[in-house]
Amino acid sequence: MLYAFLKAYVRLAMFIFARKIKVNHPKLLRSDAPFMLAMNHPNSFLDAIFMDILFKVSIWSLARGDVFKGKRVIQLLTAVRILPVYRTSEGNDNLGENYKTFDTCIEKFRQGESVLIFSEGLCINEWHLRPLKKGTARLAIKAWEENVPMTVLPVGINYNSFRLLGKNVFINIGSPIQKSLVEDYDTDGKKNVVFNQALKTELNQLVYEIDANDTAKKTQLLTVPVPAWKKILLAIPALIGLIIHAPYFIPVKNFVTKKAGKTDHFDSVLLGVSLITYPLYVLLLTVILVLVFYSWCWLALLLIPFTAFSYIQLSKQLD
Repeated sequence: MLYAFLKAYVRLAMFIFARKIKVNHPKLLRSDAPFMLAMNHPNSFLDAIFMDILFKVSIWSLARGDVFKGKRVIQLLTAVRILPVYRTSEGNDNLGENYKTFDTCIEKFRQGESVLIFSEGLCINEWHLRPLKKGTARLAIKAWEENVPMTVLPVGINYNSFRLLGKNVFINIGSPIQKSLVEDYDTDGKKNVVFNQALKTELNQLVYEIDANDTAKKTQLLTVPVPAWKKILLAIPALIGLIIHAPYFIPVKNFVTKKAGKTDHFDSVLLGVSLITYPLYVLLLTVILVLVFYSWCWLALLLIPFTAFSYIQLSKQLD
């Protein structure tokens, strides 16, 4: 119930917070087949959020196991379909828990659901594919050995910025990887090598390789032209949006900068805090308008977010 509500709410919210989402093969988003989404990981939990809201099927995400502490936290994370995966840096004692997580993933595949795994193993804000860990290959091969009809779908996600709220998101889906790729090899070691090489080849084509200082290439690959009619039509609403949202957004951004400004989680935390607090700000402004002016001011529940949408559409696209 919570997962379904959040999926619907965030889909709606992304009309404001995301300027443009481009998917190279949108038909795959509506497939009912169980997938393992093997993905790069440039932007913390925001990467998983975009997969959740875009794909039709339910998606379970694998996240670092050290956040699964306390009964209530575990219940909440499970409710929003997040499963733990442990790294050696978090202690060898926890590595056995990964087998339980893999068994759960295989059961989800059997039920027609999909699993998202970040094949690089860690999050870094960059336009670059990092070396792949072995977990993706191990889970895929284990599922295939148990005759689970699951397809591995390589996915590269690319953002225009890791600091700006208005997002251009470019999601590139590669060629599916099937069981036939590894079934002729007789050892797990050979299967892992062949699988990871195929996955790396795919992801290298899907993940943009851009130096952080290469403004020309970032402009070419990560920006979206704004047509003249949109600039004219949205200019005044955008200006209004800038004025009425400044008292909200400046404190929120300062708060997030203080808490996560020096980490690779800043962008995701900023969006997460905004998703929680922005409806409260809109409701507060609307109530004030109704009390001070007239009852028809309830229309502000729609007009205020429209001004935010207008501002996002015309705001700068690169840092």
